[in-house]
Amino acid sequence: LMPILLEDREFYENSGGGVTLSGGEPLLQIDFVIELFTLLKEKGLHTCIDTSGITFHAEDKACVEKYEKLLSVTDLVILDIKHIDDEACKKLTGQSNKNTLAFARFLSERNKPIWIRQVLVPTLTDDDESLRRTREFIDTLSTVERVEVLPYHTLGVVKYEKLGMEYPLKDVQAPTKERVENAKRILCGER
Repeated sequence: LMPILLEDREFYENSGGGVTLSGGEPLLQIDFVIELFTLLKEKGLHTCIDTSGITFHAEDKACVEKYEKLLSVTDLVILDIKHIDDEACKKLTGQSNKNTLAFARFLSERNKPIWIRQVLVPTLTDDDESLRRTREFIDTLSTVERVEVLPYHTLGVVKYEKLGMEYPLKDVQAPTKERVENAKRILCGER
């Protein structure tokens, strides 16, 4: 993989970019990520992970040690907070948000730059109270450089249909421009 990534080195350096691993969930292969990022850092390249933080377990000493190693070769973490309310997160994703929020705190405590992303899904993640609670949580973190609102879209519907699967959000429409702007005001402080 390194020869392929290094082909674009000049572009990374001239654009201020680097290599971002996203997914799925890239940290399901954390050993690979650590190895790759170690090689990239040896070449002086910027490294970024786009993750939900779901694989982080703060109570597991071996996990924490592995994540410490990961952060030593990671420049930026883009973190998706699916929902600030644990029960709503479980309903939406099938998973608790506890690992994600613990990972955010872990990053902040270690002075690792974070970009927070919130997908705005009408009737599921766009109520003002949840958005305010998310903002309050973000305010407890000291290293958040950016907060982004990503409006839900229906592009996945066709993929599910082609696979013969029922799309779980088939009746949900994209948020209105007004709801997106409202979320940006609350989460990002935009006027």
